[in-house]
Amino acid sequence: MNIYIEAFGIFFKIGAFTIGGGYAMVPLIENEIVTKRKWISQSDFIDLLAISQSAPGILAVNISIFIGYKLRGIFGSIITALGTVLPSFLIILSIALFFHRFQDNHTVECIFKGIRPAVVALIAAPTFGMAKSARINRYTLWIPVVSALLIWLMGFSPIWIIIGAGVGGFLWGKISSYFS
Repeated sequence: MNIYIEAFGIFFKIGAFTIGGGYAMVPLIENEIVTKRKWISQSDFIDLLAISQSAPGILAVNISIFIGYKLRGIFGSIITALGTVLPSFLIILSIALFFHRFQDNHTVECIFKGIRPAVVALIAAPTFGMAKSARINRYTLWIPVVSALLIWLMGFSPIWIIIGAGVGGFLWGKISSYFS
């Protein structure tokens, strides 16, 4: 099968059936691209994910663009981005056309309340997997914990956390190489 069609189909399917946004899509993308098809390595996927989180925009679109680019350049990134965005666009368009008919429906409201805990689980599961892949251990666990607390409790901008982590990683690399 043509890789463009296959990649579009994978990202379209993931985009259509994933509730919870980009972080809920991460384990599905990883399973399809890294585990099943072995189009990219696990370490490349983690790197692309880190870049996707740092880049402005929607995580799911960013990761699809970077994976598409890694696979087949600019055209690959366009195909995977379209595959990711098109299902959401079509679903939202359909909902917008008919929303006024069921916006006050108690059953629909209950369904959405029931979906929320599942979305939290879908976001938490890949977080633990990524922590393992990123080699977070008891010595480095303080970095994401302090970062989360600075953002949540003290209102720090995530941009400053990313910049600080980048500078800290650079300095740590320089210091470590100096003493090695």
